[in-house]
Amino acid sequence: MNFRKIGVIGAGTMGQSIAEMLAYKGMDVFLMELTPAKLEQGLRNIEVSLDKQIEKWALTQAEKKLILNRIHGVSSMEDFSQCELIIETITEDLERKKAVIAAVDRACPPDVIIASNTSTLSLTELASAAEHPERVIGMHFVYPVFKVDLVEIVRGLRTSDSTFKSTKGFIEQVIDKKGVMVFESPGFITTRLICLFINEALHILEEGVASVEDIDSAMRIGYSFQHGPFEMADRFGLDSVHAALDSMFREYGELKYRPSFILKKMVRAGQLGVKSGEGFFQYDKDGDRV
Repeated sequence: MNFRKIGVIGAGTMGQSIAEMLAYKGMDVFLMELTPAKLEQGLRNIEVSLDKQIEKWALTQAEKKLILNRIHGVSSMEDFSQCELIIETITEDLERKKAVIAAVDRACPPDVIIASNTSTLSLTELASAAEHPERVIGMHFVYPVFKVDLVEIVRGLRTSDSTFKSTKGFIEQVIDKKGVMVFESPGFITTRLICLFINEALHILEEGVASVEDIDSAMRIGYSFQHGPFEMADRFGLDSVHAALDSMFREYGELKYRPSFILKKMVRAGQLGVKSGEGFFQYDKDGDRV
């Protein structure tokens, strides 16, 4: 399949990152959000991200202009009818995702691939909302999408061989990332491991073994992590980490997935990390630590 036009549903952190990467790779991206205000904010954040790359000499002004010209804000599912692939990146809510997949399935021709960026939900259950479940597949990117060259490809029970083959070709030949096939399982590989890492760091903090700063330093310096577990959680979004852990706890029934009480308190207080400006650390409007 020749991939030239890609739809992205959701202009949150992941949607912005995916849209930016796709446009950089030369594709026309049709980005959709629930409201015009959220869409405008998402597009603004993409421009800020590009400006930061220019400051680091990783991008030119001309390249920035080309990338932004390839990203088109849309307001209707019908605007995706020309796309070869649609990627949904909305919040980890089963019913909302099913509603989105059902709407895309109705609006687009049956040969269009529908991919979900879900990290914990069942692809088989998501695909059940579509009249053509064979074209629904999981395409789980790792944030920041621009820098991480890995995508988990998740097959649902009814995902067809042709859908999988086309998706793998898109990932490895078109956007030049490593695709790993994952059999459907809550959390897949990356979310399951990284959320346990963050949750264990939270338990160490609860027990008073070490401070947030020292736990992060130990893992960042000692094991060459780009970010320690707490800054990592801030950048993922504490609400997203909580939702992933809670989903895996329900699915597996094992105590190791039960979200830490500290995490619950911070989410209830609205301290969600970078997206709210405050989590375990403070952040400015550009997402840099204060």
